[in-house]
Order: sequence, then structure tokens, then C-alpha cells
Amino acid sequence: MSAPLLQVAGLQKSYNAPVLVDFNFALRPGEVHALIGSNGAGKSTFARILCGLTADDGGEMRFCGQAYRPKSKREAERAGVVMVLQELNVIGALSIAENIFLNRLPRRGGWVRFTELREKAVQALARVGLNELDPAAPAGQLGVGHQQLVEIAGALARDCRLLILDEPTAALTDPEIERLFENIRRLQTEGVGIIYISHRIDEIRRVANRITVMRDGRHIATHDAGDVKLAQLIREMAGHDLPERRNSRGSAGGEVALSVRHLRAGGRVRDVSFQARRGEILGLTGLIGSGRTETLCAIFGAEARDGGEILVEGNAVVIRSPEDAVRAGIGLVPEDRKQDGLLLAQSIRVNTTLATLRQHAGKCGWLDGRAEAETAEKFSRQLQVHCASLEQAVGELSGGNQQKVVIARWLARDCRIMLFDEPTRGIDVAAKDTIYQLLRDLADAGKAVVVVSSELTELMLICDRVLVMSTGRITAEFLAGEWTQEKITRAAFSGHFEQREGAG
Repeated sequence: MSAPLLQVAGLQKSYNAPVLVDFNFALRPGEVHALIGSNGAGKSTFARILCGLTADDGGEMRFCGQAYRPKSKREAERAGVVMVLQELNVIGALSIAENIFLNRLPRRGGWVRFTELREKAVQALARVGLNELDPAAPAGQLGVGHQQLVEIAGALARDCRLLILDEPTAALTDPEIERLFENIRRLQTEGVGIIYISHRIDEIRRVANRITVMRDGRHIATHDAGDVKLAQLIREMAGHDLPERRNSRGSAGGEVALSVRHLRAGGRVRDVSFQARRGEILGLTGLIGSGRTETLCAIFGAEARDGGEILVEGNAVVIRSPEDAVRAGIGLVPEDRKQDGLLLAQSIRVNTTLATLRQHAGKCGWLDGRAEAETAEKFSRQLQVHCASLEQAVGELSGGNQQKVVIARWLARDCRIMLFDEPTRGIDVAAKDTIYQLLRDLADAGKAVVVVSSELTELMLICDRVLVMSTGRITAEFLAGEWTQEKITRAAFSGHFEQREGAG
């Protein structure tokens, strides 16, 4: 057996409470070693220590046989350690090419060689299937899925010996995931060690050689991926068996709560019409760039509409801003919670009550802190938000707990129509189960629930109907029992096939 590429012994890290406790880990050359655990288990903190973004408090690390303790991300990259973070780091004002080769721009005489930069960027984008993107376009114009692929392209374009991927597929659809796995297999043949952090157990078992389970900052177990069962992994992550999930509801068919007619917005939403009913969970899926997210944003007033009509419970409403949407009874849990959904420096209490400030104000207009705390406490308890206190800054929470705070805000508002964009992106199995049950509870309470997700298995598990988008239009509708992954995937590509036939 080859000597470890990375050896970690007794690693320690604390903030207000211990995050890593005597943590041990080993990675072999050419191995994909998956790291799993509930939100807050310490996975991302460990990864940040490895890539120089966070200092440890003790322990030993050896990389390529040498003592290793990087003081910065640049120092780690010089040693050959490259990371793609779960939270995106794309700089929107820079071009796609500049983001891919940031700090490595081709120069001569102090000047950037833009022709060479473009050529290299085209090659890097082709590796992740983004041949259609213009490398000179501003990265800020891209959706979250495309930004994720741009970051992966930047990592794959580097010479690295250890690649850390933190939730790399959270915003990707099946074809993009397959392309990523092809690149991972190529890196393995070159002897690159890969630490793969994900909550998607099914894909971990496809790509990983070994799986290490973390809980409360500690190493719980390491398994050969082919020898361990899902139930055992879940039990080790949670510390106990998960309760049985309630059976799916029957077909829902209440009154129409939301009608969207011939919606158009920019180049991504070309002519979208659909209805969402009270008591129904309606899924919306499609490839990256199909217009899923832009459709929800246009409905919510977060993206300007070029045309179309929105009706709430049969009445036409004018929505020019999110404030108009909220007033009409519509809430949106956005795809990018950190950028669009949270005030990271503010407390859980403040973030939970942002949409209900008037209800928490006294006669003179001053906010009632006690009433805010009661509301935040109620919904934090309902959603099982793990935190030190309600005054803890949301930016200090794990990704799954941040998502719960965004959802809590709209539960407090009691919106009639709830739009969820990738509600389980980057969160663990137990937290997913909580959110799935919440979506069912909302529908059971008579809300209209619309869910955008890249995970087809997720939509088929929780939805009553699924709409498929392709090139800015809805191309198919499936009822529960009618769908298969093959049918949905074919519908997701259909708009592209039509474009090619039209061009031909």
C-alpha cells in the first residue's frame, strides 16, 4: 500500500465551542476520500484549515511526507493543495476568464496577454461542458450553477496534488455531475488525491474509494465505500436512527393559488405559463440555464419582467419588486442564501423577523425585542436550528442552519404561496428530512408550494406534479406516477434539440 499523501493526527479547532476535537484523517495518492457528516460536524472547517483559510489550534499535518501548516490560501496552492468551496467565491465584476486564472494571469512585461488568457479559458471551460460561454463575459451575469462550474474549471486548470471539493454538485444537474466525475477519474489516474465533501450519499458511493464520517468535530468511522450500507452511514452521522418519513400524500387538487401567464424576463424566461394549487407541491426542474431560477425571481419581483401576467387567487397583481410580492402573499427562499437571503452579520433573531417588522413594532414604531425573540424562538425550535443563542450572527452558522433561518422568516410571515429555489442545497440528510416534512406540512396547511431542484430523485419524492423547463420555456408536465428520470431528462434537453433542428 502506498504511503499517505496526507496524514492528519489530533487536529484541534475551537471558536466559541470546539469544532474539531482530536481529528484524524489519511488520504492516499489517487484516492477519492469522501467526508460526510451533519451540518456543523466540522467538515468545512477541516477543509479550510487544509487550504490555509483557517488556522488550527493544535495537532499535526503531514503532506507529501513533510510537515504541513499553511498560513494562507496562496501558500497552500503553492504546495499543491487546491479547494473549491461550497460558498461561491466568484468575483462578479471580473470576466469568466479572469476568475478562472485569478492570480495566474498570463503576462509579458507586466501586461496581461488577453489572447492567451482567452485560449486557456476556452480549454478550461470545455473540461466542464461550458463551451457556449464567452470567457470575456462578466462572471456576475452567471447563475449559481454556472458559477459553480467556473470555480471547478479554475481548480481543474491548476497543477495540484490534493483537490478538495466541498459540495461541488450542490447546484449542478445530472449531465454536469457526470462531466465532473469524468474529470475526477482523470485526476485519479494522475495520482491526485481528492477529498470529496458532500451530503449526497448516493453519488459519494459512486465516486469515492473510502468514506469518513464526522460528528461534532470528531472522527467517527472510516469505511471502504463498497462495503458500507446507507443506514449505517446515516446512523453514524446522526448518532441515532432517523425517524421514519411519513408516506407521501395523495394527489393534491385545491383551488388555483398562483397563475403565471406568458411570463417573459430577459433572455432566460421566454414564455412561461403554469398554475400552482393550494395544497400542492409543484416541482420545477431543467438544466442549468433553463430559466428555473429566473422564473422564480421574475414572479417575486427580484428580476424585471418584459411581459406576462401574474394572478394570485384569481386576481391580477402588479409585482415590480419583492415588496409587492410579499404584500401579495408570496415568499421566496432564494438559491444563494448568503448573497440574496441573509444579513450575515446580523443575528438569528433579526434575520427571522425581517419580513414581519410591523407585527413586531409597538404603537410608537419601535421594535419589540422580546416579541422578536419569541417569534425567532418558536420557528428556530420548529426547524431545529442549532445555535449558541438567537443573538448569534447568522454568518457563524453552518449552511444547513442558515437555510433554516431563511425558511423561518417566511414561516413567520405565513405566506400563502411559497417559492423554494434549491431548498436542500448543501445540507445534510437529517436536515433534508426536516425540510421535506416542512414542505409537506405547508401543503397540508393549504399553501401553494413551488420547488426548484436539480435533484430529480428529490422532486419525485416530494412533489405532486413536476414541470420541466428547457431554453426558457416549459416543455413537459408530469403527474406523480407518470414521471421517470429518463422522461424528465429528455424533456430538459428538448428545447436544445429544437434549436439545433431549427438552425439546421
